[in-house]
Amino acid sequence: MGLTYDASGVSIDRGNLFVQRIKAITGLNPNPNVVGGIGSFSGCYRLEGETLLAACCDGVGTKIEIARACGHLEFLGQDLVAMSVNDLVTCGARPLFFLDYIACGRLDVERFEPLLKSIQSACVESGCALLGGETAEMPGVYPPDGFDLAGFAVGVIHESALIDGKSIQSGDLIVGLASSGLHSNGFSLVRKALLEGEEARLFSTPEGCDEPLWKMLLAPTRLYVKSALHGAATGVVKGMAHITGGGLEENISRVLPEGRKLRIDYGSWSPGKIFSLIQEKGVPEEEMRRVFNLGIGYVFLVSAEDLEHLVASLEEIGEVPLLIGEIE
Repeated sequence: MGLTYDASGVSIDRGNLFVQRIKAITGLNPNPNVVGGIGSFSGCYRLEGETLLAACCDGVGTKIEIARACGHLEFLGQDLVAMSVNDLVTCGARPLFFLDYIACGRLDVERFEPLLKSIQSACVESGCALLGGETAEMPGVYPPDGFDLAGFAVGVIHESALIDGKSIQSGDLIVGLASSGLHSNGFSLVRKALLEGEEARLFSTPEGCDEPLWKMLLAPTRLYVKSALHGAATGVVKGMAHITGGGLEENISRVLPEGRKLRIDYGSWSPGKIFSLIQEKGVPEEEMRRVFNLGIGYVFLVSAEDLEHLVASLEEIGEVPLLIGEIE
């Protein structure tokens, strides 16, 4: 069977089941201002007329444990912001502001300052304000050096510009943008596969690589806000997806109309060394595809006739868009 995410303590199936429970509970008392439903990358709320607020929240998972073990928290701020704003822009919303939540066993001001600077820098790059947050010191809940992070992003979009995937049809194409590596999911499996309880391995350089393992693992999640909004501005994008837990197929499926399926050509790009290092430890190909982004962190869905226009637009801002699949 090989090494799996479930065996490392994380169940994607349980997560999906919980989302279904959330949908059932929120459906008991529907709010007329809510546009769409639970399960999308972000939720939309009608503010006034056709002005919609979009909102989402996320964390960085057990990537925190890698940062804690090697003493480098300065990359986690970008991860935290990216995990929320990348979700937010999938509907075409422009980020307005971001809030952070830091929970820890002991508040070490010097230790957390680089993290805060990283959050601020990522907000600036994403065009949103770091509006506020909460810092909770909770001894007994967390060990002295333990902590967790959560982020919350809010954006705005005109309803007529909302990208919801409803027009996606058979023959439409999937265009991907490269990831910087693992981004911020799958780290419970990564730690089980690559570290096996020996954190000293973080400081070794894997064979065939030119940097230590910790740097490869902590590569910050890419911020796709500018590229996503630039692509959306072409007017030809039918859907967008941020590729996190669940991999390409499950995340793209979240924006497809009911009954539509997709086909990914996994041989059309090179995933990157970090993914082969993990797979070499006994993680099956099917599990790799279900857990990791495999080198593609964000996708656009577009008709075949509009492909050239979208690709040219993305190339104008320095992106290297890749045709990686189609809708069936």
